[in-house]
Amino acid sequence: MDNKELLRVEDLVIHYETDDGVVYALNGVSLHVNEGETLGLVGETGAGKTTLAKGILRLIPSPPGKIVSGKVYFEGDDILSFSETDMHKIRGNAISMVFQDPMTSLNPVMTVGDQIAEVINVHNPGLSKEELRERVVAILGKVGISADRIDEYPHQFSGGMKQRVIIAIALACNPKLLLADEPTTALDVTIQAQVLDMIQSLKKELNTAMILISHDLGVVAQTCDRVAIIYAGIIVESGNLHDIFKEPRHPYTVGLLESIPSLTKDTKRLNPIKGLMPDPTNLPEGCPFAPRCNFATEKCSKAVPEFAEVNPGHLVRCIREGK
Repeated sequence: MDNKELLRVEDLVIHYETDDGVVYALNGVSLHVNEGETLGLVGETGAGKTTLAKGILRLIPSPPGKIVSGKVYFEGDDILSFSETDMHKIRGNAISMVFQDPMTSLNPVMTVGDQIAEVINVHNPGLSKEELRERVVAILGKVGISADRIDEYPHQFSGGMKQRVIIAIALACNPKLLLADEPTTALDVTIQAQVLDMIQSLKKELNTAMILISHDLGVVAQTCDRVAIIYAGIIVESGNLHDIFKEPRHPYTVGLLESIPSLTKDTKRLNPIKGLMPDPTNLPEGCPFAPRCNFATEKCSKAVPEFAEVNPGHLVRCIREGK
């Protein structure tokens, strides 16, 4: 993409210090997102996807969470060094997040109009009540909700409509970056398609960049420009859609793709990845995927491999790709 870089995460390390030990949630994640681009972040449950999104916005609960090290550059500034007052100006304004469960993201005793207005008012305190209401009606219209529902409460909306309200809140201030944490997980397939189409059209209209967190490779293929595969708190492969879906190089990426049922091949059994993701309080030495990998050698357990660039922009963290 020709667009300039909007976000760069460098070697981000986040731990949760619990009574049962230290949870090594993120272990040196690096990635970037350009203006107007959609990056898909894919991995199993517990891989660190949501922790990364919350880390970017500095929403890690402390305690037990702790951003140990790393940099998060947004428009060239390291926002990890910002004061909490400065972060308030960024959250919901320049960077917004769509959280995973619409059922628990809305305040049940506030109307949806008031919840959208609250976000707009925080970042535009000079607006009159009439101007504020006009803005709310406009953003509701963009997500396909009629103006006569502005004074209704969350319990009066279906799951899909609640998710539209959540997206309206996230996009109310025209953010430059949207963090979407599995925004369609709780929805049925037809509503899921509608919500994804709506996000895509709004993204183009507002030129908003997006990190789409998902475990659904079909959604990622349909929506994203580039993809990063995360496993046990590290990025193991990243590249454009062709790199990931047509020429995957990391054994974990290959395993994810092979576990998807095919519409064109006659297969009697699915081919899942053997074993389970390692306990984040007790990660193995070396490559975290080695215990589940069919190609693992003794060398794999010595150290986490460095990224190798197999093609321009296609990075793989595997010893088989090392020079």
